[in-house]
Amino acid sequence: MKIAAMVGSNRKESYNKRLARYMQNRYADKMEIEILPIDQLPMYNQDDEMDPPAIVKDLREQILNSDGLLFVTPEYNHSVPALLKYAIDWFSRVEKVMVKKPAMIVGASGGILGTARAQMHLRQILNSPGVSALTLPGNEVLIGTVQEKIDESGNLIHEPTVQFLDQVVTNFMDWAEKIK
Repeated sequence: MKIAAMVGSNRKESYNKRLARYMQNRYADKMEIEILPIDQLPMYNQDDEMDPPAIVKDLREQILNSDGLLFVTPEYNHSVPALLKYAIDWFSRVEKVMVKKPAMIVGASGGILGTARAQMHLRQILNSPGVSALTLPGNEVLIGTVQEKIDESGNLIHEPTVQFLDQVVTNFMDWAEKIK
């Protein structure tokens, strides 16, 4: 299964980037996770949507050729980061490459609630007409106090979190196969 991943943080040592890489390595035998360089996208501008920059075209193609999507989001001011929102805007206009793609959302933060509010907003965004990505209800990964659950190398070290993530990934893969 080929998965196009978007990480909503451009911070060099982002916990969410570490989580995406961890998933990329841990589930390499089950799915190929390609982390898209959305941090290189320009801010979305409707004036440019009919003739977008080359990177927009390239990433649209990668999404189109994927079997599903992975969104890895931090929470900024109780919502999704602008970086992630701009990417979704680029990929939901003109060529709507996310329509009916199975999507999984995960997120990590230092707070106790994980990224609950951001994920709630992200699900609303993914449900909008231009996006129309499909998410499995109740299959959520909200990693709170991540600084206690991930090591310097980016490995999850909190066994209950690892087991939970394994189950959510299995649920997602089974569901994504059924809706193909």
